[in-house]
Amino acid sequence: MKIRTRLVIAFLTVTVGPLCVFWLAFSMLANYRTTVFARSYGLSERLDLLSSNSVQVFSRLTRSDHEGIQRTLASDPDRLEDPEYLRELNDNLQKKYAYLIVRKGDEIIFSGLEDGGEDLTGNLPDYGSADPDVDVGVYMDGEVQHLVKQDDFRFSDGAEGSVFIISGFEDYVPELRDLMSQGIFVGIVILLAAAMLMVAWVYQSILKPLGQLQKATHEIQNGNLDFTMDIDSDDEIGKLCQDFEEMRVRLKESTEEKLQYDEESKALLMNISHDLKTPVTAIKGYAEGIMDGVASSPEMLSRYIRTIYNKANDMDRLVDELTFYAKIDTNKIPYTFSRINVANYFRDCVDEVGLDLDTNNIEMGYFNYVDEDVMVIADAEQIKRVINNIIGNSVKYLDKKKGIINIRIKDVGDFVEVEIEDNGRGISQDDLPNIFDRFYRADVSRNSSKGGSGIGLSIARKIIEDHGGKIWATSKEGIGTEIHFVLRKYQEVHNEENSAD
Repeated sequence: MKIRTRLVIAFLTVTVGPLCVFWLAFSMLANYRTTVFARSYGLSERLDLLSSNSVQVFSRLTRSDHEGIQRTLASDPDRLEDPEYLRELNDNLQKKYAYLIVRKGDEIIFSGLEDGGEDLTGNLPDYGSADPDVDVGVYMDGEVQHLVKQDDFRFSDGAEGSVFIISGFEDYVPELRDLMSQGIFVGIVILLAAAMLMVAWVYQSILKPLGQLQKATHEIQNGNLDFTMDIDSDDEIGKLCQDFEEMRVRLKESTEEKLQYDEESKALLMNISHDLKTPVTAIKGYAEGIMDGVASSPEMLSRYIRTIYNKANDMDRLVDELTFYAKIDTNKIPYTFSRINVANYFRDCVDEVGLDLDTNNIEMGYFNYVDEDVMVIADAEQIKRVINNIIGNSVKYLDKKKGIINIRIKDVGDFVEVEIEDNGRGISQDDLPNIFDRFYRADVSRNSSKGGSGIGLSIARKIIEDHGGKIWATSKEGIGTEIHFVLRKYQEVHNEENSAD
């Protein structure tokens, strides 16, 4: 849910929502109070305290008493001179916020007010002034309005008499006041509940994610990337937190890659320095032998010079690997692709490599199973680097008196497969999946003496993959290892017109 939608919901929650809930609650409360009001005052009909005005409320409160007085007037008007009967009537009226006044002629013979109500009685309507079509009348007593029910009659002695039921409605009845106060209380409770719900909702949906985001920022600032932001919300803040989490993951991966790269770079420098030290030491030793006259015969001098030359080549190869490694990391390997005849190319490679293998008492076998016209698109120099790296790796780990390396070229449909097999000590199944990783060495303690940067096979994989091919290995410990790679064949595409011609 987007924040804009949340804001609309929040506005409705703090405005329309509480009003609707308040109206419903107040209506239920008013309905309950109205029922209690009617039951308490013995009303025969239901009275809506909210919709009725004060005149109607007070008029209906005293309706039953008024009807009783009217029955008394019709049967025994002189009873209104009985003080006990009048006090009983007045007590009932006072329970309904009214009181009784009886006038005979111009004299007040009974007043339900404690002080006699002389100021009020002077303003009572005259005998015969009551409107027979109107049940009640209203008159002022100073600044206070009163509801007056007047009945005129004659005593048995012929004297004019008037009986008044007077209600002061300057204020609401207590039940109505209670209803108002309870309604206000309910309104406050609803507003507080709505505010609490809003605060909880805003905290859960906005403030809590922001708090987690701030905490995550501090964690990253302190260098800690090992935490997780678990935010499932799909609003803007949720998406921001998800983007932040993705950034954290990538930053962690980048940091781990950098640490690994630093470790690999250190390993590379150590390997290169170790491997350079060996030929440098040999070159110095043979050069000193020449200078000291140890190589006295032409044959020995020639052997010393050849050894120095070979060691210099080893150094050049190591420097070349280091340079190529830098190009791999920056994806700046200089490829020059061209059409290459497979049979001729690999025959030349074997002839060139075979000379070096003969000097190391290693037998080279070459087997070509592809047609003479099969061609591939490749960089001749880089493919030669692949072959040299694979064979060089095999030579380092040959452990037999008579080393054997076989190269087979096979036709496998749309691809040409190159298989380089040796009879070395082999690679364990645990180490086999990792041999193409940079700097990986199976059994480091044994291999460190063999020299090498540890990146030869990883360079081979990079070159083959950049050619659109694939490289893999199979091996059996104690028997030997086979390195395979494939290159896609070159196929000319003829359009329909050329084929028609």
